[in-house]
Amino acid sequence: MIMEEKENLITLIDEEGQEEDFEVIVTFETKGNEYAILAEVGSDEDSDAYAFKIVYDNEEKDEYSLISIEDDEEYEDVVAAYETLMDEDI
Repeated sequence: MIMEEKENLITLIDEEGQEEDFEVIVTFETKGNEYAILAEVGSDEDSDAYAFKIVYDNEEKDEYSLISIEDDEEYEDVVAAYETLMDEDI
């Protein structure tokens, strides 16, 4: 996925060239990888959030890609880490 970033907003462009704006809810690290939780711009609190792995394109970490999490175990680990973060913030 290609993305453009504006503050805490990201525009994702899918394989068909469709653009969709997302808000970055949180980024965090777990088990040696970085992840981002995104929500569609304008969605309410009960709407689905989406988890992506952050993969840096260079050593300076100024360019990166968001990758869909295909592995079920990795996805469950990310969800558990996110829920723990949210519980700590309450």
